[in-house]
Amino acid sequence: MTRTFNFTIEARDSSSQARAGLITTAHGLIPTPIFMPVGTRGSVKAVAPDDLERVGAKIVLANTYHLMLRPGAELVRGLGGLHRFMGWPGPILTDSGGYQVFSLAKLRKMTEEGVAFQSSYDGSPAFLSPERSIEVQAALGVDIMMCLDECTDYPAARAEAEKSMALTHRWARRCREAWHRDEGGRALFGIAQGSFYPDLRRQSAAAIAELDLPGQAIGGLALGEPLAERLEAIEAAREALDKKKPLYLMGLGLPEDIIEGLRLGADMFDCVLPTRNGRNGQLFTRRGRLIIKNARYRDDHRPVDDQCGCYTCRTFSRAYLRHLFQNGEPLAMRLSALHNLSYYLGLVGGAREALLKGAFSEYYTDFYETRREGRAEGLL
Repeated sequence: MTRTFNFTIEARDSSSQARAGLITTAHGLIPTPIFMPVGTRGSVKAVAPDDLERVGAKIVLANTYHLMLRPGAELVRGLGGLHRFMGWPGPILTDSGGYQVFSLAKLRKMTEEGVAFQSSYDGSPAFLSPERSIEVQAALGVDIMMCLDECTDYPAARAEAEKSMALTHRWARRCREAWHRDEGGRALFGIAQGSFYPDLRRQSAAAIAELDLPGQAIGGLALGEPLAERLEAIEAAREALDKKKPLYLMGLGLPEDIIEGLRLGADMFDCVLPTRNGRNGQLFTRRGRLIIKNARYRDDHRPVDDQCGCYTCRTFSRAYLRHLFQNGEPLAMRLSALHNLSYYLGLVGGAREALLKGAFSEYYTDFYETRREGRAEGLL
Protein backbone atom coordinates (compact mmCIF):
# COMPACT_ATOMS: atom_id res chain seq x y z
CA MET A 1 0.00 0.00 0.00
CA THR A 2 1.51 3.28 -1.11
CA ARG A 3 -1.16 5.86 -0.31
CA THR A 4 -2.56 6.85 3.05
CA PHE A 5 -6.19 7.66 3.72
CA ASN A 6 -7.16 11.29 3.20
CA PHE A 7 -10.35 13.32 2.75
CA THR A 8 -10.56 16.67 0.99
CA ILE A 9 -13.70 18.80 0.72
CA GLU A 10 -13.99 20.27 -2.77
CA ALA A 11 -17.32 22.14 -2.66
CA ARG A 12 -20.07 23.07 -0.21
CA ASP A 13 -23.69 23.99 -0.80
CA SER A 14 -24.57 27.46 0.44
CA SER A 15 -28.11 26.57 1.57
CA SER A 16 -27.57 23.15 3.19
CA GLN A 17 -24.82 20.98 4.63
CA ALA A 18 -24.33 19.10 1.35
CA ARG A 19 -20.78 18.87 0.06
CA ALA A 20 -18.55 17.22 -2.50
CA GLY A 21 -15.18 15.74 -1.63
CA LEU A 22 -12.47 13.26 -2.51
CA ILE A 23 -11.28 10.31 -0.43
CA THR A 24 -7.81 8.92 -1.12
CA THR A 25 -7.16 5.26 -0.33
CA ALA A 26 -4.45 2.75 -1.16
CA HIS A 27 -6.67 1.22 -3.84
CA GLY A 28 -7.86 4.38 -5.52
CA LEU A 29 -9.76 7.63 -5.25
CA ILE A 30 -13.39 7.87 -4.14
CA PRO A 31 -15.28 10.98 -5.29
CA THR A 32 -17.99 11.87 -2.81
CA PRO A 33 -20.88 11.76 -2.31
CA ILE A 34 -20.76 8.06 -3.13
CA PHE A 35 -23.01 5.01 -2.94
CA MET A 36 -21.38 1.68 -2.05
CA PRO A 37 -22.83 -1.49 -3.61
CA VAL A 38 -23.13 -4.22 -0.97
CA GLY A 39 -21.07 -7.37 -1.53
CA THR A 40 -21.82 -9.08 1.78
CA ARG A 41 -19.87 -12.29 1.16
CA GLY A 42 -17.34 -10.81 -1.24
CA SER A 43 -19.80 -10.68 -4.14
CA VAL A 44 -22.37 -8.08 -5.18
CA LYS A 45 -25.26 -10.37 -6.00
CA ALA A 46 -26.00 -10.97 -9.69
CA VAL A 47 -23.22 -8.71 -11.00
CA ALA A 48 -19.51 -9.18 -11.67
CA PRO A 49 -16.69 -6.79 -10.75
CA ASP A 50 -16.35 -5.55 -14.33
CA ASP A 51 -20.09 -4.79 -14.30
CA LEU A 52 -19.51 -2.66 -11.19
CA GLU A 53 -16.76 -0.73 -12.93
CA ARG A 54 -19.01 -0.08 -15.94
CA VAL A 55 -21.84 1.34 -13.82
CA GLY A 56 -19.40 3.67 -12.06
CA ALA A 57 -18.87 1.99 -8.68
CA LYS A 58 -15.79 3.32 -6.88
CA ILE A 59 -15.98 1.33 -3.63
CA VAL A 60 -17.85 -1.77 -2.49
CA LEU A 61 -18.88 -2.95 0.96
CA ALA A 62 -18.29 -6.42 2.38
CA ASN A 63 -19.28 -7.99 5.69
CA THR A 64 -16.90 -8.92 8.49
CA TYR A 65 -19.29 -11.34 10.21
CA HIS A 66 -20.01 -13.44 7.11
CA LEU A 67 -16.46 -13.53 5.75
CA MET A 68 -15.10 -14.41 9.21
CA LEU A 69 -17.36 -17.47 9.30
CA ARG A 70 -17.06 -18.47 5.65
CA PRO A 71 -14.52 -18.88 4.12
CA GLY A 72 -12.51 -17.36 7.01
CA ALA A 73 -10.39 -14.23 7.10
CA GLU A 74 -7.11 -16.15 7.37
CA LEU A 75 -7.92 -18.13 4.23
CA VAL A 76 -8.69 -14.89 2.37
CA ARG A 77 -5.43 -13.34 3.56
CA GLY A 78 -3.52 -16.43 2.39
CA LEU A 79 -5.06 -16.05 -1.06
CA GLY A 80 -3.87 -12.46 -1.42
CA GLY A 81 -6.54 -10.51 0.46
CA LEU A 82 -10.13 -9.67 -0.32
CA HIS A 83 -9.33 -7.48 -3.34
CA ARG A 84 -7.65 -10.35 -5.15
CA PHE A 85 -10.04 -12.97 -3.79
CA MET A 86 -13.12 -11.24 -5.21
CA GLY A 87 -11.43 -9.70 -8.24
CA TRP A 88 -12.25 -6.11 -7.30
CA PRO A 89 -9.35 -3.65 -7.74
CA GLY A 90 -10.94 -0.62 -6.09
CA PRO A 91 -11.41 0.35 -2.44
CA ILE A 92 -13.34 -1.92 -0.08
CA LEU A 93 -15.10 -1.03 3.18
CA THR A 94 -16.05 -3.74 5.66
CA ASP A 95 -18.71 -3.24 8.29
CA SER A 96 -17.75 -4.57 11.70
CA GLY A 97 -20.32 -7.34 12.08
CA GLY A 98 -22.25 -5.38 14.70
CA TYR A 99 -25.51 -5.27 12.79
CA GLN A 100 -25.42 -9.00 12.08
CA VAL A 101 -24.85 -9.65 15.78
CA PHE A 102 -27.82 -7.35 16.51
CA SER A 103 -30.01 -9.40 14.16
CA LEU A 104 -28.97 -12.68 15.84
CA ALA A 105 -30.56 -11.84 19.20
CA LYS A 106 -31.73 -15.43 19.78
CA LEU A 107 -28.32 -16.93 18.98
CA ARG A 108 -26.01 -14.63 20.92
CA LYS A 109 -24.74 -13.83 24.40
CA MET A 110 -23.52 -10.26 24.85
CA THR A 111 -20.87 -9.37 27.44
CA GLU A 112 -18.46 -6.50 28.00
CA GLU A 113 -15.75 -8.56 26.34
CA GLY A 114 -17.68 -9.18 23.14
CA VAL A 115 -20.37 -11.37 21.63
CA ALA A 116 -20.54 -15.16 21.74
CA PHE A 117 -22.90 -16.56 19.15
CA GLN A 118 -23.80 -19.56 17.04
CA SER A 119 -22.78 -19.45 13.40
CA SER A 120 -25.76 -18.81 11.14
CA TYR A 121 -24.20 -21.30 8.72
CA ASP A 122 -23.61 -24.43 10.77
CA GLY A 123 -24.44 -23.56 14.37
CA SER A 124 -20.83 -23.78 15.53
CA PRO A 125 -19.72 -21.45 18.36
CA ALA A 126 -18.02 -18.18 17.41
CA PHE A 127 -16.88 -15.05 19.18
CA LEU A 128 -16.55 -11.45 18.06
CA SER A 129 -14.85 -8.80 20.19
CA PRO A 130 -13.69 -5.32 19.19
CA GLU A 131 -10.15 -6.64 18.87
CA ARG A 132 -11.22 -9.67 16.84
CA SER A 133 -13.32 -7.49 14.53
CA ILE A 134 -10.29 -5.32 13.76
CA GLU A 135 -8.09 -8.41 13.36
CA VAL A 136 -10.51 -9.93 10.83
CA GLN A 137 -10.88 -6.72 8.84
CA ALA A 138 -7.10 -6.26 8.75
CA ALA A 139 -6.64 -9.86 7.59
CA LEU A 140 -9.08 -9.20 4.75
CA GLY A 141 -6.84 -6.31 3.69
CA VAL A 142 -9.58 -3.74 3.22
CA ASP A 143 -9.22 0.03 2.93
CA ILE A 144 -11.82 1.16 5.48
CA MET A 145 -12.70 -0.72 8.66
CA MET A 146 -15.60 -0.03 11.00
CA CYS A 147 -15.58 -0.11 14.80
CA LEU A 148 -17.65 -2.84 16.39
CA ASP A 149 -20.83 -1.32 17.81
CA GLU A 150 -24.12 -2.37 19.34
CA CYS A 151 -27.39 -1.46 17.71
CA THR A 152 -30.70 -1.22 19.59
CA ASP A 153 -34.20 -2.15 18.48
CA TYR A 154 -36.75 0.46 17.52
CA PRO A 155 -38.33 1.67 19.67
CA ALA A 156 -35.83 1.37 22.52
CA ALA A 157 -36.34 2.51 26.10
CA ARG A 158 -34.05 5.38 27.01
CA ALA A 159 -32.18 3.35 29.64
CA GLU A 160 -31.55 0.58 27.12
CA ALA A 161 -30.38 3.05 24.47
CA GLU A 162 -28.05 4.79 26.92
CA LYS A 163 -26.53 1.53 28.14
CA SER A 164 -26.00 0.29 24.59
CA MET A 165 -24.47 3.60 23.53
CA ALA A 166 -21.98 3.50 26.39
CA LEU A 167 -20.92 -0.02 25.39
CA THR A 168 -20.46 1.15 21.80
CA HIS A 169 -18.13 3.91 23.04
CA ARG A 170 -16.05 1.51 25.12
CA TRP A 171 -15.81 -0.89 22.21
CA ALA A 172 -14.82 1.97 19.89
CA ARG A 173 -11.89 2.84 22.17
CA ARG A 174 -10.77 -0.77 22.14
CA CYS A 175 -11.05 -0.85 18.35
CA ARG A 176 -8.90 2.25 18.12
CA GLU A 177 -6.23 0.64 20.29
CA ALA A 178 -6.25 -2.51 18.15
CA TRP A 179 -6.18 -0.46 14.95
CA HIS A 180 -3.08 1.44 16.04
CA ARG A 181 -1.27 -1.88 16.18
CA ASP A 182 -2.13 -2.54 12.54
CA GLU A 183 0.49 -1.44 10.02
CA GLY A 184 -1.60 -1.95 6.90
CA GLY A 185 -2.45 1.70 6.35
CA ARG A 186 -6.18 1.12 6.65
CA ALA A 187 -8.60 3.76 7.93
CA LEU A 188 -10.95 3.18 10.86
CA PHE A 189 -14.39 4.78 11.18
CA GLY A 190 -16.25 5.17 14.48
CA ILE A 191 -20.02 4.75 14.69
CA ALA A 192 -22.34 7.11 16.60
CA GLN A 193 -25.39 5.45 18.15
CA GLY A 194 -27.94 6.72 20.69
CA SER A 195 -31.18 5.36 19.21
CA PHE A 196 -33.69 8.15 18.46
CA TYR A 197 -33.04 10.37 21.47
CA PRO A 198 -31.50 13.57 20.04
CA ASP A 199 -29.48 14.34 23.19
CA LEU A 200 -28.04 10.81 23.20
CA ARG A 201 -27.22 11.14 19.52
CA ARG A 202 -25.29 14.34 20.23
CA GLN A 203 -23.55 12.73 23.19
CA SER A 204 -22.56 9.68 21.16
CA ALA A 205 -21.36 11.77 18.22
CA ALA A 206 -19.20 13.86 20.54
CA ALA A 207 -17.64 10.71 22.03
CA ILE A 208 -16.87 9.33 18.57
CA ALA A 209 -15.47 12.66 17.36
CA GLU A 210 -13.18 12.74 20.40
CA LEU A 211 -11.50 9.52 19.23
CA ASP A 212 -10.15 11.47 16.23
CA LEU A 213 -10.48 8.56 13.79
CA PRO A 214 -10.10 9.07 10.02
CA GLY A 215 -13.84 8.80 9.46
CA GLN A 216 -17.18 8.64 11.24
CA ALA A 217 -20.55 7.03 10.73
CA ILE A 218 -24.07 7.21 12.06
CA GLY A 219 -25.57 3.78 12.68
CA GLY A 220 -28.82 2.42 14.05
CA LEU A 221 -30.96 3.94 11.29
CA ALA A 222 -33.71 2.56 9.03
CA LEU A 223 -35.10 0.27 11.73
CA GLY A 224 -38.73 1.18 11.09
CA GLU A 225 -38.68 4.67 12.56
CA PRO A 226 -40.67 7.55 10.98
CA LEU A 227 -38.70 9.74 8.60
CA ALA A 228 -39.00 12.78 10.87
CA GLU A 229 -37.37 10.91 13.77
CA ARG A 230 -34.61 9.64 11.51
CA LEU A 231 -33.77 13.09 10.18
CA GLU A 232 -33.80 14.55 13.70
CA ALA A 233 -31.38 11.85 14.87
CA ILE A 234 -29.03 12.50 11.94
CA GLU A 235 -29.11 16.26 12.48
CA ALA A 236 -28.44 15.87 16.20
CA ALA A 237 -25.45 13.62 15.59
CA ARG A 238 -24.15 15.80 12.80
CA GLU A 239 -23.97 18.77 15.17
CA ALA A 240 -21.31 17.07 17.30
CA LEU A 241 -19.32 15.19 14.65
CA ASP A 242 -16.11 16.48 13.12
CA LYS A 243 -17.12 18.32 9.95
CA LYS A 244 -13.66 17.77 8.43
CA LYS A 245 -14.07 13.97 8.41
CA PRO A 246 -16.08 11.91 5.91
CA LEU A 247 -19.55 10.98 7.17
CA TYR A 248 -21.10 7.61 6.37
CA LEU A 249 -24.85 7.06 6.89
CA MET A 250 -25.14 3.32 7.35
CA GLY A 251 -27.84 1.27 5.65
CA LEU A 252 -29.98 4.07 4.18
CA GLY A 253 -31.17 2.93 0.81
CA LEU A 254 -34.27 4.61 -0.59
CA PRO A 255 -33.47 7.43 -3.02
CA GLU A 256 -35.38 9.83 -0.77
CA ASP A 257 -33.18 8.76 2.16
CA ILE A 258 -30.07 9.48 0.14
CA ILE A 259 -31.12 12.91 -1.11
CA GLU A 260 -32.05 13.94 2.44
CA GLY A 261 -28.81 12.49 3.76
CA LEU A 262 -26.93 14.55 1.21
CA ARG A 263 -28.73 17.68 2.39
CA LEU A 264 -27.62 16.94 5.94
CA GLY A 265 -23.96 16.57 4.98
CA ALA A 266 -23.45 12.82 4.47
CA ASP A 267 -20.72 11.66 2.11
CA MET A 268 -21.16 7.86 1.93
CA PHE A 269 -24.15 5.53 1.68
CA ASP A 270 -24.80 1.80 1.31
CA CYS A 271 -27.81 -0.48 1.06
CA VAL A 272 -28.86 -3.82 -0.41
CA LEU A 273 -32.02 -2.35 -1.97
CA PRO A 274 -30.70 -1.74 -5.51
CA THR A 275 -29.65 -5.35 -5.98
CA ARG A 276 -32.13 -7.13 -3.72
CA ASN A 277 -35.18 -5.26 -4.98
CA GLY A 278 -33.88 -5.50 -8.55
CA ARG A 279 -33.71 -9.28 -8.27
CA ASN A 280 -37.38 -9.21 -7.24
CA GLY A 281 -38.44 -7.01 -10.15
CA GLN A 282 -38.53 -3.55 -8.57
CA LEU A 283 -36.69 -0.99 -10.66
CA PHE A 284 -35.67 2.48 -9.46
CA THR A 285 -35.95 5.40 -11.85
CA ARG A 286 -35.74 9.19 -11.62
CA ARG A 287 -39.58 9.27 -11.73
CA GLY A 288 -40.07 6.61 -9.06
CA ARG A 289 -40.17 2.84 -8.76
CA LEU A 290 -41.81 0.50 -11.24
CA ILE A 291 -42.72 -3.16 -10.70
CA ILE A 292 -41.61 -4.69 -13.97
CA LYS A 293 -43.64 -7.88 -13.46
CA ASN A 294 -46.91 -5.94 -13.75
CA ALA A 295 -49.07 -6.71 -16.77
CA ARG A 296 -49.01 -3.05 -17.86
CA TYR A 297 -45.44 -3.60 -19.14
CA ARG A 298 -46.27 -6.67 -21.25
CA ASP A 299 -45.90 -4.80 -24.57
CA ASP A 300 -44.09 -1.66 -23.38
CA HIS A 301 -41.32 -0.92 -25.89
CA ARG A 302 -39.69 1.79 -23.75
CA PRO A 303 -36.53 1.32 -21.70
CA VAL A 304 -36.82 1.29 -17.92
CA ASP A 305 -35.75 4.96 -17.88
CA ASP A 306 -35.38 6.90 -21.11
CA GLN A 307 -32.72 9.14 -19.57
CA CYS A 308 -30.59 6.30 -18.22
CA GLY A 309 -27.50 5.28 -20.16
CA CYS A 310 -26.88 1.91 -18.52
CA TYR A 311 -26.54 -1.28 -20.59
CA THR A 312 -30.01 -2.44 -19.61
CA CYS A 313 -31.72 0.76 -20.73
CA ARG A 314 -29.62 1.10 -23.90
CA THR A 315 -30.42 -2.42 -25.03
CA PHE A 316 -33.70 -3.81 -23.71
CA SER A 317 -37.36 -2.88 -23.39
CA ARG A 318 -39.58 -3.07 -20.35
CA ALA A 319 -41.50 -5.80 -22.17
CA TYR A 320 -38.36 -7.92 -22.51
CA LEU A 321 -37.44 -7.53 -18.85
CA ARG A 322 -40.94 -8.54 -17.84
CA HIS A 323 -40.66 -11.55 -20.17
CA LEU A 324 -37.42 -12.61 -18.45
CA PHE A 325 -38.99 -12.40 -15.01
CA GLN A 326 -42.13 -14.21 -16.13
CA ASN A 327 -39.97 -17.11 -17.30
CA GLY A 328 -37.58 -17.17 -14.38
CA GLU A 329 -34.55 -16.29 -16.49
CA PRO A 330 -31.42 -15.49 -14.39
CA LEU A 331 -30.59 -12.69 -16.84
CA ALA A 332 -33.54 -10.75 -15.39
CA MET A 333 -31.74 -10.40 -12.07
CA ARG A 334 -28.48 -9.22 -13.62
CA LEU A 335 -30.09 -6.65 -15.90
CA SER A 336 -32.25 -5.27 -13.11
CA ALA A 337 -29.37 -5.06 -10.66
CA LEU A 338 -27.22 -3.31 -13.27
CA HIS A 339 -29.91 -0.72 -13.88
CA ASN A 340 -30.61 -0.08 -10.20
CA LEU A 341 -26.94 0.30 -9.33
CA SER A 342 -26.51 2.63 -12.29
CA TYR A 343 -29.43 4.72 -11.04
CA TYR A 344 -28.06 4.95 -7.49
CA LEU A 345 -24.56 5.82 -8.62
CA GLY A 346 -26.03 8.33 -11.04
CA LEU A 347 -28.05 9.89 -8.22
CA VAL A 348 -24.99 10.60 -6.07
CA GLY A 349 -22.87 11.39 -9.13
CA GLY A 350 -25.41 13.97 -10.28
CA ALA A 351 -25.44 15.49 -6.82
CA ARG A 352 -21.66 15.75 -6.92
CA GLU A 353 -21.73 17.51 -10.29
CA ALA A 354 -24.40 19.90 -9.02
CA LEU A 355 -22.36 20.68 -5.91
CA LEU A 356 -19.24 21.42 -7.95
CA LYS A 357 -21.34 23.81 -10.08
CA GLY A 358 -23.00 25.44 -7.08
CA ALA A 359 -26.42 24.11 -8.11
CA PHE A 360 -27.34 21.57 -5.44
CA SER A 361 -30.54 23.35 -4.37
CA GLU A 362 -31.81 23.10 -7.96
CA TYR A 363 -30.81 19.42 -8.09
CA TYR A 364 -32.63 18.75 -4.81
CA THR A 365 -35.80 20.52 -6.01
CA ASP A 366 -35.75 18.76 -9.38
CA PHE A 367 -35.45 15.37 -7.66
CA TYR A 368 -38.80 15.82 -5.92
CA GLU A 369 -40.54 17.51 -8.85
CA THR A 370 -39.64 14.64 -11.17
CA ARG A 371 -40.89 12.09 -8.66
CA ARG A 372 -44.19 13.93 -8.32
CA GLU A 373 -44.59 13.60 -12.08
CA GLY A 374 -43.91 9.88 -11.77
CA ARG A 375 -46.56 9.43 -9.10
CA ALA A 376 -49.04 11.03 -11.45
CA GLU A 377 -48.20 8.23 -13.90
CA GLY A 378 -48.86 5.60 -11.27
CA LEU A 379 -45.25 4.86 -10.25
CA LEU A 380 -44.43 4.19 -6.60
